[in-house]
Amino acid sequence: MTTKGHISQFIEKYYLHFNAAALVDAAKGYEAQLNNGAKMLVSLAGAMSTAELGKIFAEMIRQDKVHIISCTGANLEEDIMNLVAHSHYKRVPNYRDLTPQDEWDLLEKGLNRVTDTCIPEEEAFRRIQKHIVKIWQEAEAKGERYLPHEYMYKLLLSGVLEEHYEIDIKDSWMYAAAEKNLPIICPGWEDSTMGNIFASYVLKGELQAHTMKSGIEYMTFLADWYTNNSENGIGFFQIGGGIAGDFPICVVPMLYQDMERPETPFWSYFCQISDSTTSYGSYSGAVPNEKITWGKLDIDTPKFIIESDATIVAPLVFAYLLGM
Repeated sequence: MTTKGHISQFIEKYYLHFNAAALVDAAKGYEAQLNNGAKMLVSLAGAMSTAELGKIFAEMIRQDKVHIISCTGANLEEDIMNLVAHSHYKRVPNYRDLTPQDEWDLLEKGLNRVTDTCIPEEEAFRRIQKHIVKIWQEAEAKGERYLPHEYMYKLLLSGVLEEHYEIDIKDSWMYAAAEKNLPIICPGWEDSTMGNIFASYVLKGELQAHTMKSGIEYMTFLADWYTNNSENGIGFFQIGGGIAGDFPICVVPMLYQDMERPETPFWSYFCQISDSTTSYGSYSGAVPNEKITWGKLDIDTPKFIIESDATIVAPLVFAYLLGM
């Protein structure tokens, strides 16, 4: 076994209790899954791309420690936005102190705030829009239909954005995924800037809605992928909550109950990084054992929950898996 690096040694020495210990246990459980030949789904909620998770997540993809990704439409596009407009981003460390007028001033400057980071509309959204619309139109003209992430892959691999790159390409997880043609599930893609832009072209009669494949087609794609890749198990590593996690985890009970395939294996590992508290009906704050009652996890599925900030925790888990 390869000797672990300084970061891994540090967390093994000092992260001994509570959420710190859960982090180490979850990382070791993830590693055990890979060593046993299992595959791993990673789900990205929130604004992990704007948090620049790509700096380490891209390497996870390159080293085949991630086999399928489920993410929000925001994460799909914001990694590319960071790639082409990084120098135009504005950090607002005192975001808790902003008044409504301060927020309005940011809007008038074309700065859309995500916590302490503002995404520049002109350099980010519009720079991508100019090129992605052509790809949508070309597909429609040929009578072709694709999933949202497949259009993004076409955009990245076409090379049309290269002149705008403002970060090292190795720090873009979307580019790493595109190079491998990694499967991505992007439920609720319509709830994103590019989804809104696509809808606007449909409203203007310039594109047809069917040119973009739907969420149902994402689920059927995932059902086939899960069936074909579950021989040694498939783990589920969930960053945050919401639809990015809830949508893909449901493929197991759908196959088992609705498709009446009782041989379908449960997810072989589960970990969630979340700071959501348990409340009435909250999926994000539900303890992993609740998922047993929904037919998602088995009684003996290794289960971990790290109640902390994913921007702190996820890079440490990934560093451990990369031997750093």
